[in-house]
Amino acid sequence: MSLLQTITRRVFSILTITLLLLQSALSQYTLTGLDDYLQKNQKALGNKFAVLVYKDGKIAYQKLMGEFNAKTQAPIAGAGNWLTVALVMIFVDQGKISLDDPVSKYLPVFDKYMKSYVTIRHCLSNTTGIENDGGKMRLLPRKKFTSLEEEVNTLAAKEISTNPGEEFHYGNIGLNIAGRVLEVITKKSFDRLIQERLLRPLKMRATNFVNEDGGAVSPSTGARSTANDYINFLSMLLNNGMFEGKQIISEESIKEMQKPQFVGLPVKYSPKEAEGLQHRLGHWTVDTDGQTTLTSPSLAGTWPFIDKCRNYACIILVQNPLKEDKKETFLQVKNIIDGQIPCK
Repeated sequence: MSLLQTITRRVFSILTITLLLLQSALSQYTLTGLDDYLQKNQKALGNKFAVLVYKDGKIAYQKLMGEFNAKTQAPIAGAGNWLTVALVMIFVDQGKISLDDPVSKYLPVFDKYMKSYVTIRHCLSNTTGIENDGGKMRLLPRKKFTSLEEEVNTLAAKEISTNPGEEFHYGNIGLNIAGRVLEVITKKSFDRLIQERLLRPLKMRATNFVNEDGGAVSPSTGARSTANDYINFLSMLLNNGMFEGKQIISEESIKEMQKPQFVGLPVKYSPKEAEGLQHRLGHWTVDTDGQTTLTSPSLAGTWPFIDKCRNYACIILVQNPLKEDKKETFLQVKNIIDGQIPCK
């Protein structure tokens, strides 16, 4: 056998082994059974939706149903809470605000109505104590306010139902107050601010908080996004605040977002899709240890989540609001994924 033939055979062998290893790596997360499950539940998920799974620095799985793709924009309602809290933490990183600052430091109207003890942390954790109507329809963006300033001034005048930090009541109030604090600090509208500081750095070009009805922007429920955009945000959280080599939010702030806040408080109101979940800042935890699976479910039907143990992120984004809670459907999607990606 000639030297050339020997070299050729060795090169061929190396290429064959490389291709086999590559094939194995690519097939590692085929997520067998997920396609079938999503197909069977297409109607339950509103027929039109996108599912993306991010793993090891890339999109490892994608399923698009109906006339809907990963670039289609849809309302994400409460899933926008996570975005708003992330924006607040950027200003915490810069030393512009502290979570334990009273909101009256920036919004004197709260002093006027004897609410000087409400802090930014209370706002982000739904523990302001300000009277909250609750209920699904009450959580949707309101159209009667022309600006966030006008809405927050109205909120400041509402009655106190309990002292701050003594009761959990999920709703719009806290995040909208926090969003107004950022407007005052920067002298910019909330929708413009979140574009500049969070969405553009994450290349979330199709995401916004613009109120298409012309009313006040809602930092709590007014977001619209795409599956492609939101998975960028989730990948940043999964990578401890890093996105494409840039630190968007400090690792310390990511940890603060994920810490329990005001543990053991009585729950005055929690949405049905979040029942049994534990609230953090802008999101919830699914598992009992409160550290592994993080999510921010939406009344509109969208479910984003990250699994820190298995190191993956997933977004299930629906085009139209669902008629009923589909929590079990979403959890089954996660169970299928978890069954094929080991926890490290």
